[in-house]
Amino acid sequence: MKRANKILALLMLLLPMACCGLAQAPDHGAGMPPAPANTTKIEQNGPDRQDVFAQEAENGLRPGDKPGQPTPPPPPAEPIHNEGEGEKGFDASEVIFGHIGDAYEYHITEINGHPISVHLPVIVHSKDRGWFVFSSAKLAHGHEYEHFIIQKGGKYDGKVVEILPDGEIYRPFDMSITRNVFALLLSCVILIAIFVPMARSYAKNPLKVPSKGQSIMEVVILYIEDDVIKPSLGKNAMRFSPYLLTVFFFILLNNLMGLIPIFPFGANLTGNISVTLVLALFTYLLTNVLGTKEYWKEVLWPDVPTWLKFPLPLMPVIEFISTLTKPFALMIRLFANIFAGHMIILVLISLIFIFSGIMGVVVGSGVAVVSILFSIFMYCLELLVAFIQAYVFTMLSAIFIGMAQVQPHEHKEKAAVATADTQKS
Repeated sequence: MKRANKILALLMLLLPMACCGLAQAPDHGAGMPPAPANTTKIEQNGPDRQDVFAQEAENGLRPGDKPGQPTPPPPPAEPIHNEGEGEKGFDASEVIFGHIGDAYEYHITEINGHPISVHLPVIVHSKDRGWFVFSSAKLAHGHEYEHFIIQKGGKYDGKVVEILPDGEIYRPFDMSITRNVFALLLSCVILIAIFVPMARSYAKNPLKVPSKGQSIMEVVILYIEDDVIKPSLGKNAMRFSPYLLTVFFFILLNNLMGLIPIFPFGANLTGNISVTLVLALFTYLLTNVLGTKEYWKEVLWPDVPTWLKFPLPLMPVIEFISTLTKPFALMIRLFANIFAGHMIILVLISLIFIFSGIMGVVVGSGVAVVSILFSIFMYCLELLVAFIQAYVFTMLSAIFIGMAQVQPHEHKEKAAVATADTQKS
């Protein structure tokens, strides 16, 4: 099927920009000074006491000893127990953002205090030493490898940084296969595995009765084409159909994969603003680069009274800003809905451990019943949202692209209709 081949070609276009946007954090070109070590301030005594202590120290005495008396041995040091030390409590923010954010590993579980994780490859370019490729296991638990560490806190929290010889922290060029990049590649492989056999089957025997999987895909594709793409694009539907179908299946698959909390799924890919930014940028480029002359005429010189366009270009500025707000709305809508859905489910689960730690196991058990019920409800709602957001993104992209395909005769017809309405009124 030719359309399937076009979808596969567009999938390949999604990879370079999205991979770079996921793994590479903004690099401001300068190293950041290392964070100051955690130190404890010791309050100084008054100036008179300081002089006494200094004089006694010169005589080999400790504060409070009398001259001429043997200095008793120092008492054995007792361990200092600071408040909050000991067994670390449940940190809800760490758990929630650890699941929602990106990472260099897939954390699966813990057995007897030992974490079980699937470590992913780290690919970084040092400032002076070239490329390094190694497993993220070498940087686990705060370890350092070849002067690389995963920073905790600060400007590059959770990212691989390089410690330079002068002690500065430098963010290297990062092309690592992080959890989100792995999910991106996996989703593309799954889509290729679905569409390639389908395309070959239709190419070899177009009249053959389709299988159950092909029948399901045909229903979905025809629904998106007949109810979304053709009404918005008209005769240009076939031109933009491969891109819109690719976007729909890509978003839908990653939305569903993000709801499966086991390896190799569970990454919050479409809840990452870098991914939604790239998808919205594709729609923006298709809309404005392939827009007709009449479309740009309506943007730069709209059909409004002259005093709204010259000498102060009020309406052209508003029209140009509207071309930027459309992809911005696409980016934020998809990101916010998927991100919020994951966070709500994790917060509901975290309430069980929070109440158990504060009020005991009995209260925590009662909260667990309510939290699990609400979590199941939210999970079912997220399944619906996964389809809705893929549909809405595709529909709005089709509408925005269709609005840029204005033809000259359509423009004249609109003007004639507006003039006739004015004369009747």
